[in-house]
Parts: sequence; structure tokens; C-alpha cells
Amino acid sequence: MTAGSAERTGRGGSSSTGGSPAAPVSAAASGGRPDPFAPAAPAPAWRFLHHLNPLAKVLAPVPVMVLIAFSRGIPVPLVFAIFAIALLLVGARLSRGALLLVLVAIPVVTLLVGVSFGIWIDPGRIGAHDPGAGAVLLQLGDLRFTLAAYLLGLATALRLASIALLALAAGFTTTGPDLVRAMVQNLRVPYRIGYTVLASYRFAPRFGHELEVIRAAHRVRGTDAGRGPIAALWRAIGYAVPLLASAIRHAERVALAMDARAFGAHPTRTERHRMPWRVRDTVFVGCFLAASAVLTWWAWGLSVG
Repeated sequence: MTAGSAERTGRGGSSSTGGSPAAPVSAAASGGRPDPFAPAAPAPAWRFLHHLNPLAKVLAPVPVMVLIAFSRGIPVPLVFAIFAIALLLVGARLSRGALLLVLVAIPVVTLLVGVSFGIWIDPGRIGAHDPGAGAVLLQLGDLRFTLAAYLLGLATALRLASIALLALAAGFTTTGPDLVRAMVQNLRVPYRIGYTVLASYRFAPRFGHELEVIRAAHRVRGTDAGRGPIAALWRAIGYAVPLLASAIRHAERVALAMDARAFGAHPTRTERHRMPWRVRDTVFVGCFLAASAVLTWWAWGLSVG
């Protein structure tokens, strides 16, 4: 390997589907800052989403997302939004912030965005027999914001929210490294591409640390004085040049390290973390699609009724 050389130093992600997790890097070892790539503690067995192949969690909701994107009305996206929330609460280990996002932030934002979308609804799309067409919620002069317009805007907001909630099933329970490994091992994505992307993905926290060091250096030299947008723009330009130089140096070091380990010298390579597609992954995809079909049929009945 090669791109995974950085992972062998202790920063590699864990494999919740059978790989041997690397030793976590403590906050003290990383300069008091938690390592974003450090493996989390193993999830309980009944939090089943953490123990599935990442591709199963990414690919299973795709047909449902397409269906929601082309659906009309409130029932279909509302049913799948509730389904996604229930799936997250049962199958994923959520932090307090994630719970607030799923149970409070997304519903509240959806209701508010529904108002915003409803204002932009063309009144000509609202028929006289549509539900809420005669209920005026707000009137400013000739502008009438009706309940029917709000329901149309809410349907659009619900479609976006339900798609986002379905995507969170994989987002909350899968790491970027595990997803790349699964794509390389199961989808036969060329490892030269997959692990190069993974290596570049790991640049992000390093660049954040480098930016903090550059800011501290500018403060020590007294070159970060001034307030307002113009001063902020000049400070950003002053940060960009040394940050770019540092990025080039780091990229060269990584490239040399990968070459020294013969990255890309052979058409195939061995894997330290295995991400196999197992029977439980097939069962999850089948159950997810079956439940989605039943929910679609039920929600479609509500729409027609």
C-alpha cells in the first residue's frame, strides 16, 4: 500500500465491518485537538447501521430518493421523513448534537422553508378546489398568502428534508475512509484513484492546523491589525500564500512516501481493512426496498384519498 501508509501511523479509520481498528490517537497526542480520523468506540450490536457495508447504506436509499424527488404532495415525503428518523433512532448511535439536528433543527427548518417556498408559488398554479385555496394566512395589499400556497411550499421543503434524512443514515454511521475502501474492494474502483482521494481527504485537518499556526505567527508579528472587510481580505491574502506553500510541501512529501512504498506499481494490492459485502447487507437492502414499497403504496393511497 501506499496511500494507506498514513493510516499505518495510527490515524487510520476503523472498519466496523470486520477490519481491525487502529489504535485511537489521543487528543493530547494530536496537540490537544481530537483527531477527526480517529476510530470511534465500537457501536453496540443492535445499532445495526454501524455494522453494515457502507455501500449498502449509500445505495439502498437511492431509488427512494429518486421517487421522492419526482413525487407530488405531502404524504410521500412526510412518510419517508418519519421512516428515516425512525431508522436513525433505532439503528444509529447518535450524539446529542445529532439528535437535536434530526428531531428539532430539520423539522423546524422544514416548516420555515415551507413558508419561503410558499411565497414564491405562482398563484396561477393554485386551483379554486385545492385544499386551503380559500384560507388566507396573510394579506399585504394585493398579495395574499394562502394555506394552499403554504402546503405547496411545505411539500417541496419536505422532499428536500426527507432526502437529507435518508442520506444521514449513511452519513452518521460511515466514515469517509470506510466508504473509499468499500468502493475499491466491492465496486472495483481503481485503487490508484480511491486511495489518492483518501490521501487528499486527509489534507483537510492538516491544513486547518497549518492555518492556525500561520494566524498565530501573524499575531505575534502584529501584521493582523485592522478591522472591517478590507482588513479581513488582506489578512486572508496574507494567510493564503504561506498556506499554499505548506500545502505544496506536504503534497510532495506524501507523493514521495507513496512512491517509496510502490503505490501504483501493481494492478492489484492487498488490503489491511477488509470491507466485505455480507448476507446482512443484502438483507438490509432487500428489507429497506420492501419497506419503501409498502410505504409508497400507503402514502400514494393517502394522496389519492
